[in-house]
Amino acid sequence: MIWNENKECMSRDEMSALQGKRLHKIVNYVYHNVPFYRRKLQEMDITPNGIQTIEDISQLPFTTKQDLRDNYPFNMQAAPAEEIVRIHASTGTTGNPTIVGYTRKDIEIWSECMTRCLTAYGVTRKDIFSVAYGYGLFTGGLGAHYGVENLGASVVPTSTGNTEKHVRLIRDLGITGIACTPSYALYLAETMDKMGINRDQIKLRIGAFGAEPWTENMRNEIENRLGLKAFNLYGLSEIMGPCVSYECEMQNGSHINEDHFYPEIIDPNTMEKLPNGQLGELVFTTLTKEGMPLLRYRTKDLSSLLDGECECGRTNVRMGRIMGRSDDMLIIRGINIFPSQVESVILSMKEFAPRYLLVVDRVNNLDTLLVQVELRQEYFTNDFDRLAPLEAIQKKLADKLKSVLSISAKIQLKAPGTIERSQGKSQFVVDKRKLN
Repeated sequence: MIWNENKECMSRDEMSALQGKRLHKIVNYVYHNVPFYRRKLQEMDITPNGIQTIEDISQLPFTTKQDLRDNYPFNMQAAPAEEIVRIHASTGTTGNPTIVGYTRKDIEIWSECMTRCLTAYGVTRKDIFSVAYGYGLFTGGLGAHYGVENLGASVVPTSTGNTEKHVRLIRDLGITGIACTPSYALYLAETMDKMGINRDQIKLRIGAFGAEPWTENMRNEIENRLGLKAFNLYGLSEIMGPCVSYECEMQNGSHINEDHFYPEIIDPNTMEKLPNGQLGELVFTTLTKEGMPLLRYRTKDLSSLLDGECECGRTNVRMGRIMGRSDDMLIIRGINIFPSQVESVILSMKEFAPRYLLVVDRVNNLDTLLVQVELRQEYFTNDFDRLAPLEAIQKKLADKLKSVLSISAKIQLKAPGTIERSQGKSQFVVDKRKLN
């Protein structure tokens, strides 16, 4: 199913022409309404009339999260205060939060784009959809909520917390769809097991998961335990919130709503634009946003843009899976490591639950990596006579990780349920080197 065929199935020439027209308009808008951008463009001797086509975007300056923090709270806002109908803020824990204001038109576009996502997953007006992202300042809850309502399905605003009650509602209301983080989906599955509820007693069939990186192995785990089809949902508060891109039934990359959010991939070191297919940092320009438009915003998310048409019929450019973040990348003994690499290895082994924590430290000027990982219940034991098999499992994981990461890691096996859970974004890394 396609929600908006006129926009999701445009020819490349039509899309490029539309993007160019909207880019010129948005540059003119920020030039006259955002002192930060006017100063930047004047320093680069750029005027709005010099930006006429989408190819001209390479002339424009980049925007960073630090720019947003430096202009806290409202100096990046383009629309007058009386036109702002909602304010969200980023979930960051350091420095000033990122404040994002939305006009009524912004909310309408957000709802439209989120509806495109849900329709691509197969959600219809007959579905009962639980939104288990956090409501409030985080964009996930209300972003998904408005999309479900716009589609005409029934929304259950469960948010996070009280997971046992949530499980009962899934069963008793016959909830068929859910939006949440992938780690919370697994937490729901664990809670179901503890409550003695199996997947045959619920009607979940569609899951929209995002807000944190996840792997194909994690997708398989969620699908097997909850009995649904798991789809990727991508967004970020600075650009709009959930709805920036979405998987279709082909699950071969995520379609970007590029009539509203223009994507680029750059080398994070040189900031040069990279060709499609190459891994680099994802950059977005908002083409229609009124409240807080952004030019070439550096997301720090590492991905790639995919060539070729999709069998679903949509022509919008697709992005690959988020492989990590350029600023979350761990450099250990000179080796670049992403938590997703470790997760893929852990989930490829039947002995382990999808729960882990990476602890990086520095001992005697040497970086160390400790991988804490939970055993599945059937492999866990307090019986000292069975310690030898556990040592073999530990060595097997250590060997696999060394093969993938090219460095040695110490493995610490944990009992089921002992690694701290989160009902929002999970923490997968503790870097103690930053505390020295």
